[in-house]
Amino acid sequence: MRVLVTGATGFTGSHLARSLATRGEDVRALVRDPARARDLDAGGVELTIGDLRDPAVVAAAVTGVEVVYHIAAVYRAAAVSIDAYRTVNATAVGRLVEAAARAGVRRVVHCSTVGVHGDIEHPPANEDAPLKPGDVYQVTKLEGERLAREAGDRLDIEVTIARPTGIYGPGDRRLLKLFKNVVRRFPILGSGEIYYHLTYIDDLVEGFRLCGEHPAAANRTYILAGGEVTTLNQLVRIIAEAAGVRPPTLHLPVGPFWVAGAVCEAVCTPFGIEPPLYRRRVDFFTKSRAFDITRARRELGYAPRVPLREGIQRTLDWYREHAWI
Repeated sequence: MRVLVTGATGFTGSHLARSLATRGEDVRALVRDPARARDLDAGGVELTIGDLRDPAVVAAAVTGVEVVYHIAAVYRAAAVSIDAYRTVNATAVGRLVEAAARAGVRRVVHCSTVGVHGDIEHPPANEDAPLKPGDVYQVTKLEGERLAREAGDRLDIEVTIARPTGIYGPGDRRLLKLFKNVVRRFPILGSGEIYYHLTYIDDLVEGFRLCGEHPAAANRTYILAGGEVTTLNQLVRIIAEAAGVRPPTLHLPVGPFWVAGAVCEAVCTPFGIEPPLYRRRVDFFTKSRAFDITRARRELGYAPRVPLREGIQRTLDWYREHAWI
């Protein structure tokens, strides 16, 4: 089966493309920078070079493809304009589904985020929980879901929405800061008693594959997450144990750091400078995330295989091997 993976030079997209190729799929990757895709090219992945926002590039990328895994997105970065978020995370999603339908693609798997549910008041939340996006990234990802579904209904192409929880694993940079802070025993903001739900990259990749291949996944929405939920304090202790250090015990109030983040954003963003601190990083310590993956288990046979402690150890070992920590 020929498949297309967008965002294939990112952490999640690169793992997905390599995994599908290893399974024997005929994988094409849409990438902007071929220099960042050398390992994919060497691994037998066909490259289409260009921008997701270019209709001609997208049309070429989806030609002859059976399943599209749409992973590309503008992630949280304070120096990125709201228009850029909306163009990539929303508008381009609908246009991709339209192009895929015209090319005869059977299914588009669109990677969204559990962030569209906002802070979880009554954990664990499932796919039917209220939608309460809290920042521009989450708002535009939810808009991308809507446009994808509308295009799918209008043009009779299957669209499956995947909402991953916090993704981690060897090579991930998003949770690297938390690992570093624990190893260096930096203080934790807030009480640490919020829930945090992680997904190991190998389990997530398998979840995406099931979303693309399983007949039951057509036109459905799935939360993809690991099999274990912890509080932030418990997660910190697991990382500390893996690293062989004592867990940090000092907790600092959130408020002053949130205000400092707002000031940093106000000063840096107009000049296109990435702030040293911004509010979404502070929000990490205040918003509770815990999810129910019953639907994916029941309908797709999704079964996370990597225990949290093992995943943390693998990730930490990789960080140390590559001198990231």
